[in-house]
Amino acid sequence: MKLSARNVLKGKVKKVVAGAVNSEIVIELPGGAEMTSIITKASAENLKLKEGSEVYAIVKASNVMIGID
Repeated sequence: MKLSARNVLKGKVKKVVAGAVNSEIVIELPGGAEMTSIITKASAENLKLKEGSEVYAIVKASNVMIGID
């Protein structure tokens, strides 16, 4: 797999919440941090995502905001 995205994070699917149109995918990263992605239900089904599946969270954005208190 080759991608132009610089932020590729390997993890495991912790939870899949299927909705009528979209699915919420919670990915557990090494060290215990979690990321959540909303993808179409059809994409989740095509990828055969289920708890325990090894996946890559791929972040491609021209703007990433950073905040502080």
